[in-house]
Amino acid sequence: MSFLTEITRMWLTRSTRKFSFYNEYDEHLPYGECDNLGLYIHIPFCKSICSFCPYCKVIYSEEKCNKYIDSLIHEIHMAGNEYEGKKTVTSLYFGGGTPALAIDRIEEILDAVREHFIITEGIGLELHPDNVTYDTLTACKKAGITKLSIGIQSFQEKYQDILGRRSVNIDPIRDALSKVSFETVSMDFIFALPTQTIDDLKNDIDMALKLGANYVAIYPFIDFSFTKSDIKALDNKKKRAMLDEITMYCLEKGFKRSSIWTFATESSAKYSSMTRDNFLGFGCSATTLLKKQFKINTFDVDEYCKRIESGKLATSLTIRFTLRQRMVYYLFWMAYSTKVNADDFERFFGVKLSKMYGMELKLAQLFKLITYKDGTYEMTLKGAFYYHYYEKFYTYSYIDKMWGIMRKEAFPKQIKF
Repeated sequence: MSFLTEITRMWLTRSTRKFSFYNEYDEHLPYGECDNLGLYIHIPFCKSICSFCPYCKVIYSEEKCNKYIDSLIHEIHMAGNEYEGKKTVTSLYFGGGTPALAIDRIEEILDAVREHFIITEGIGLELHPDNVTYDTLTACKKAGITKLSIGIQSFQEKYQDILGRRSVNIDPIRDALSKVSFETVSMDFIFALPTQTIDDLKNDIDMALKLGANYVAIYPFIDFSFTKSDIKALDNKKKRAMLDEITMYCLEKGFKRSSIWTFATESSAKYSSMTRDNFLGFGCSATTLLKKQFKINTFDVDEYCKRIESGKLATSLTIRFTLRQRMVYYLFWMAYSTKVNADDFERFFGVKLSKMYGMELKLAQLFKLITYKDGTYEMTLKGAFYYHYYEKFYTYSYIDKMWGIMRKEAFPKQIKF
């Protein structure tokens, strides 16, 4: 635990109480009381494993994938049956792994979801560049997918080599996207790679637009301790300069900034599985955030299937929030969108944001990290960088530690931060 995150946690929660996660805290998911609820489904299978990727994934086999999907559908029904009738939710996102490896069963999964939930703002699915074909996109469209996120990382071969990936073949991508349309076509890129320049990123963004993207996500490279990658990211000074320059480049081209790392060419283009008040997660490693609790499923695919087959949720760890802890979690992830609305905070918690964190907001304004207008606090370029800077400490202090443990233990007894 870094000193910075330790002090920040105690200051913002006004307590020395740690964030404590316990094994199988309970089996009940009181999502019926939640507004602005989203859904997430994790498909962990990949044809090959990228050394830099920290997410829960395993090598694909048809038999293992089908067994997993059977369990996933069972989990959806288990959770869905906790609420009488159909619960209205904002959106659904499929992540991975490579969800397209289960494309022949996506419609079956969505049929199970629709038995219990009404989705109002669309369905997103992640794709590997190799999966962007006419047949796959047609299957996605038929199933009801409205948003795509394509994990390009870089169009340039030198960076694909650094990341241990094959070169991106742009012709099939261009052809498929020209024939099958979606509300949002996002392309993901990594910045702060060794020797990478701002011109490299600009060229990637320009190519994304030529291929049909209306949304780009530009994430910093993070070297998790448990991955096998030996890539070293750029230092903070170069990283800040690159983040500021690429932000200005996107804004000058007419993009709308939708989060710290994402930019859209039109207001209707949206792709975010994080900036939601509450969400339910299905599948191994999926997380669930409700009003008073956060839980995470086991990372072990075999143990996930066994647990679901036994009639229990696959929860590995759960935290029961104090009010201040929940506020900190809310503000951290809402700030990811670069904006926090005071009325939304008050509606969610029943207390004014200025009453709970008035001094912190004034200091942030004084140091030109945020601005305030019409009830909304918005990050400046400086504020966005320091959010990223703090998020790095959060990632290493919390996510890196938790995921590292859960990759080794299916159901650890307890983790405290």
